[in-house]
Amino acid sequence: MVDCLPGYEAAPTAPVWARSVPRSDSLPNRDLSACAPDGKWLTDTTEFQIQAGKACLSPVIDYSDGLVVSWSIGNRPDAELVDAALDAAIETVVTNAHWPVVHSNPEGHYRSPGWLTRMGEAGLTPSLPRKACSPDNAACDGFFGRLKNKLFCARNRLNAPIGEFTAALDADFRWCNDGSIRISLGSRTPLGAPQASRNRNDLIWPRFLPYPARSILG
Repeated sequence: MVDCLPGYEAAPTAPVWARSVPRSDSLPNRDLSACAPDGKWLTDTTEFQIQAGKACLSPVIDYSDGLVVSWSIGNRPDAELVDAALDAAIETVVTNAHWPVVHSNPEGHYRSPGWLTRMGEAGLTPSLPRKACSPDNAACDGFFGRLKNKLFCARNRLNAPIGEFTAALDADFRWCNDGSIRISLGSRTPLGAPQASRNRNDLIWPRFLPYPARSILG
């Protein structure tokens, strides 16, 4: 612990419940090679600073083909935001015969009671990166980098109202799923590849936080 002035104590770096939850192993072990659909999911949060305020995005992405399984948007990168994206992703899967590994960053909301309860009830396997090893979730960071380049470099949306910005996100994710032709998938889109005949319901997104006080759309 860092030395403090007499009479003062250093603030804990994480809530008590987060510090008491064991860290999961990095199960993907940076192996991002092709696998069966819904074998590995990755998730993280990112922020967009626009004129309307701070917009926080939490997507769930399939490792095998880059499919955007679900996403949620709100004004804080907290447990409610990531739980909403996970709930929507779980709803897309028809059969629970092979639930995926879910790889995330080690933030507290990925070790919260609500997150762990959802993971356990759905039969999902959690995976966290090794300490001080940023490449473990580089695939999601790369997704965010490409997304921001498309949103802000090709067309400046810093001054866009929140409705227009959210519509742009929705359009880009739909293009990623059903319009982006990829050599790795045999010159097909994620939803058009033969392996895309996965047992899943229709994709359910975006997931807006249900309480107006915490939703950027409220």
